[in-house]
Amino acid sequence: MGALDHISEMFDCSSGSSKLKKRKQLQTVEVKVKMDCEGCERKVRKAVDGMKGVNQVDIERKANKVTVVGYVEPSKVVARIAHRTGKKAELWPYVPYDVVAHPYAQGVYDKKAPSGYVRNVDDPQYSHLARASSTEVRYTTAFSDENPTACAIM
Repeated sequence: MGALDHISEMFDCSSGSSKLKKRKQLQTVEVKVKMDCEGCERKVRKAVDGMKGVNQVDIERKANKVTVVGYVEPSKVVARIAHRTGKKAELWPYVPYDVVAHPYAQGVYDKKAPSGYVRNVDDPQYSHLARASSTEVRYTTAFSDENPTACAIM
């Protein structure tokens, strides 16, 4: 801590009993909110713009996605949107298609997801799909057309 920081803390007149304040981190919060028209978009933007600490609000109406950048907490952003607009709001549940090992697995693929996105699932039920044991790999490659030393009994 520098000398100027030390002096400024000594002469700090801000309210609060604790000397050390924990600063909020700059975050990007993505929220899923169903928006049908420009009025819905305006209502959501107005609800979020009024929050303390918000630097930027981006709205993608076709994807039903609101991106808020600022010194805010994700839970407070979701609560504010839900309370002010009366719409159901949740944190953005989708990830890009390329990130998931099996995008067409039963719990991962979502018809309502925007194009290029699938549902983000960290369920152990689907984790076994991503891993194949070495014996499984040996048996599947033994009869593969791409393996030059494969069995040709068929």
